[in-house]
Amino acid sequence: MQTPSQAFLQTACDELARRDTALSAAYRDTGLPDWRRAPACYETLARLIVSQQISTHAAASIWRRITAHFTAITPDHILDTEEAILQSLGLSRPKIAHLKSIAQALHAGDLNLSKLALLSSEAARAELQKVKGIGPWTAELYVLYVEADMDAWPVTDLGLLEAYRQLSGAETRLDRKAFTACAEAWRPWRGVAAHLLWAWLNAQRAKKETPAPSPT
Repeated sequence: MQTPSQAFLQTACDELARRDTALSAAYRDTGLPDWRRAPACYETLARLIVSQQISTHAAASIWRRITAHFTAITPDHILDTEEAILQSLGLSRPKIAHLKSIAQALHAGDLNLSKLALLSSEAARAELQKVKGIGPWTAELYVLYVEADMDAWPVTDLGLLEAYRQLSGAETRLDRKAFTACAEAWRPWRGVAAHLLWAWLNAQRAKKETPAPSPT
């Protein structure tokens, strides 16, 4: 699928803002979000695995070490690298096992990323999750970033949960069931809603990280 046009994003964001006051606030603050795109390759899956269950900052730090170590992030490179070296780059043993499992699946032909593009998003999710190490969150982000599925919804993403909590003024984050129910009103643009929430959260983080001007 193609990256959505600015006109499409504006139509979707206008409608999402009409349906939800939290999304309306995010849209008002940040405008149209940049659409996240990624190629259909092992490196994309590897980066998603690295990002699982850790902060954005920690994931970026580990990923910098990985890209500095390897000339390219390929199944062969990961399979040929000893676990101790991968651990020294910041990877946990479970994530190393997942990276190697996905690499092996690609080598064996059990996972074919080119064929995924020919499938529906639902079928692509199912194929991805047949591979050990690829769970619902990773599969959902893959179809969102690679296939540009406008309605993909990584409901367990902590960034989305936290952004929505702050925007809605709630004291605690919604649980998965409640967040899924909330997002039903955003169909068929839940993937666009995710980009709005990420854009807003990243903008808030950037504000906090920007040092105050020195007094003159």
